Amino acid sequence: MSVKPKRQSDPNIAKARREQILNAAAQCFRRKGYHGAGMAEISKTAGMSAGHIYNYFNSKEAIIESIIEKDMAEMFSIFEQFEQQPGDILSVLLDGLNIGVQRHMDTGNCVVDLDMMAEAGRNKKVATLLREKDTQARQRMHRLLTSESSLVKFHDEQEIESRINVIFSVMGGLLLRKVLYPELTEETVLIALRPAIKTLLSPF
Repeated sequence: MSVKPKRQSDPNIAKARREQILNAAAQCFRRKGYHGAGMAEISKTAGMSAGHIYNYFNSKEAIIESIIEKDMAEMFSIFEQFEQQPGDILSVLLDGLNIGVQRHMDTGNCVVDLDMMAEAGRNKKVATLLREKDTQARQRMHRLLTSESSLVKFHDEQEIESRINVIFSVMGGLLLRKVLYPELTEETVLIALRPAIKTLLSPF
């Protein structure tokens, strides 16, 4: 039987406590994976009792859900920065490409993403959350590529969707390459990635 989280009267304290728990959980997931890290270890890392954690999250799955939501918020913040930049979308995305590369090659944080992907194969709820995150990310990218300042705005839906999926596949694969080939650097990736993205964002 799950324990219903209690409400914290001070929203600032509640936000700080939730952030403390999420950071601790991410550390534990990086060390031992989703299944290897129990609530007892998360509470120890967070510096609070397991009962206190249940005031904010009723399960480990709820913590994963919040980690995904936090990652989505950070990702959408980056999209908003791109949308607010002056100039054509091609130039804006190429100028900000290093941000995406850094984000996807961060083995310290993104290793949690790998574990969540593995968990998605066993856990339908996690799989649904990750698919919703991907859907929203593709929608935001679609909005960029069909905006007035995009060079590919007149392409049909299938063409645009295809390009988005290829871009996301390339970016998503950077973490695997970094894990398998630790010597890989952002500068090395950008040598080939810039012209590849330029091609995908240009009419042809």
